[in-house]
Amino acid sequence: MDELLHAEGERGRFSYPPSRIRILLLENVHPAAVERLEDAGYTVETEAGALDEAALIERLKGVHVLGVRSKTQVTARALASADRLLAVGAFCIGVNQIDLAAAAARGVAVFNAPYSNTRSVVELAVGLTIALMRDVADKSAAMHGGVWNKSAAGSRELRGKTLGLVGYGAIGSQLSVLAEGLGMRVVFHDLTERLALGNARRARSLNALLAESDVVSLHVDGRGENTALIGAAQLAMMKPGALLLNLSRGHVVDVDALAAAIDAGRLGGAAVDVFPEEPRTNADPFDSPLRGRRNVILTPHIGGSTEEAQEAIAEFAADRLLAYLNRGDTTFCVNLPNVQLAEVTGGHRILHIHRNQPGVLAELNQTLSAAGLNILGQHLKTDERTGYVITDVDRDYDPQALTALKTVAGTLRFRLLH
Repeated sequence: MDELLHAEGERGRFSYPPSRIRILLLENVHPAAVERLEDAGYTVETEAGALDEAALIERLKGVHVLGVRSKTQVTARALASADRLLAVGAFCIGVNQIDLAAAAARGVAVFNAPYSNTRSVVELAVGLTIALMRDVADKSAAMHGGVWNKSAAGSRELRGKTLGLVGYGAIGSQLSVLAEGLGMRVVFHDLTERLALGNARRARSLNALLAESDVVSLHVDGRGENTALIGAAQLAMMKPGALLLNLSRGHVVDVDALAAAIDAGRLGGAAVDVFPEEPRTNADPFDSPLRGRRNVILTPHIGGSTEEAQEAIAEFAADRLLAYLNRGDTTFCVNLPNVQLAEVTGGHRILHIHRNQPGVLAELNQTLSAAGLNILGQHLKTDERTGYVITDVDRDYDPQALTALKTVAGTLRFRLLH
C-alpha cells in the first residue's frame, strides 16, 4: 500500500516506502537479521564476505543502511561516497572498524550490539583457561599423533589461582563472577570506575595486576591507545609460568613479543582469539608468529561466534536499525545523541541532525512556524559535536514547505516520517 500511495503522490504510513529502502548486509550476518528487516518491508541484499574500500564504495551506491561485522573497514572515504546512507549497523560489539566521527559528520547513525555475545566470550575464556591449565591442546595433538603421555606434570587446577582481568566491562565483570564460582581469586584493572562484583578487587595498577596473576585475560576495547598494551615489558612483569588470554582486539598484544616469551619459557601458555591481521574470508590463508608454539591455543576470532550469540546480535542490531528507520529512535547509537522515542501517532515526525552550533533550534522553529506547521511535540539532544531534533507536527501542511528545513545552517541530515 505504501508503494502504491507513493507512486500516486499520496501519503502512506511512511514518507518513503520501506520496499525502496535498500539494506546491504556483509560478512554472513545471521539470517535472523534478514528475516526481521524483510518482515518490516525493507529490501535486503547480502554478501558472504568482507569488502575492501574500493569494493565497498562501489556497493554503497544507492544503499540506505549498511550492516557489517568486524572485518569490513567503513572509512571516511567510503562514507563520503555513500549517496543515500542513513545508518550503519555493526553486528558485533566493537565499532573501531567504522570511522564514527566521519559518520557523525554526515548524519549517519551507527549502532552495535554491545551485550549480545557477552556470555559466549566469557564461556570461551573459561574453557580456554582450563585447557591451558591442563595442557589439553598439546596432549590432544600428541594423541592424534599416536603418543600416549599420561602425566600430571604441569597440569594445574583453577581453584586457588588468581585471575587478572584487564578491562572490567560487560565481559570482564561476568567472567569475574564465573571465575569466582570456580574457586579463583579475581583482581581487575580498568581505567573507568567499576563496581567490583563478588570478592573481586581492583588492582593498584596494570603492573601490579600482571605481577600477581596466574592467568591474565584481556577484555579492553579497540581504541588506538590500547595498541601493544601488552608488549615485551609487560610480559616480563608476569609471574613465571603464568597464562595470557586475548579475546579482545588483535592489536592489544605484541604477538612477536608473546611468541618470544613462550619460547623462552617465561610464560606457561597463551590463548589468542584475535590477531593484528586476520584473513578477510575463510578461504584466505592465516599466518602468525604464534603458530606451532607449545601450549598456545589459537582460535579464528570465534569468541562471540556461537549460534545463540549470533542470533541475539542479529536480532538486537536489526531492532535498533528498525527503531531508527521507523521512528528515529537512537537508543544505543554510538556516534549520535541517544533519544528514545515512541511510535509516531496522530502526526508526522521530522528528524533533523545538525552540527552542534548556536541558533540551530531557533532557526529550525522559525522555519517551521513560517511554513505554518503546528508542533505537537519536540525533543532536542546534543553531544559535543552533534545535535538531534525530533519534531512531531500536525499533518495539515504543504509538503513543499519542508524543503526549507534542509537549508537551516548546520544541517547534516533531514528526514520525514509519516
